[in-house]
Amino acid sequence: MTDARVLWITGGGSGMGAAVAEQAARDGWTVVLSGRRTDRLDAVAQTVRAAGGSADVLPLDTADVTAVATARDVLLGRHGRLDGLVLAAGLNAPERRWDDQTMADFRAIVDTNLTGVVAVVDVALPSLRAVGGTVVVVSSYAGWSFQPGAGVAYSASKTALASVVRTLNQQEAEHGVRATHLCPGDVATDFLDRRPVVPDAAARAVMLQPEDVARAVSFVLEAPSHVRVDELVVSPVAQR
Repeated sequence: MTDARVLWITGGGSGMGAAVAEQAARDGWTVVLSGRRTDRLDAVAQTVRAAGGSADVLPLDTADVTAVATARDVLLGRHGRLDGLVLAAGLNAPERRWDDQTMADFRAIVDTNLTGVVAVVDVALPSLRAVGGTVVVVSSYAGWSFQPGAGVAYSASKTALASVVRTLNQQEAEHGVRATHLCPGDVATDFLDRRPVVPDAAARAVMLQPEDVARAVSFVLEAPSHVRVDELVVSPVAQR
């Protein structure tokens, strides 16, 4: 059990999720890290603890709805509360066009980017209602405006997240629950390795860094309880 605010982060083993964990821990949150790769989660948790923060590891594939509910129960059993979600797990494939995508990839991308987000929110809502909790859905520039290179499945799943956030804010405001559709532009993470043409070091140097997104998430999480950030778009100057 803990008196500190508890933040559940999916996709917490790398990239934006890892950076959010480190920033949130500095802000005083106990961070619970979920993702598919336990070794990466452990590494992030060790970094958080070495800096004086509190971190827990809870391996999870958010595409497994039954596992999501079990993970929620484990989290509450360990910590006794849940105050916020940062949903940063994401997936894309190099094959992104109608003429080269497969339905198996399409389903996997939608399951991770959309269904997994809904599954975690669904099981977390009772706890979030009790405290007026905050949900940050890490979407994409492609969820805010059409990006031809993002792909059929990725674009569809990220665009749908905007509606997920809107329904949360419309239906859960009476409980003080606040949700944000966070739409970063290009971010220099390993996720870029899944692009059909992988950006080089020079291209990555002028992109957003994971820490830039973490600061944006911190702004949302630390806002007063009467303030809701419905949508937040963060872009590198280099992106047009």
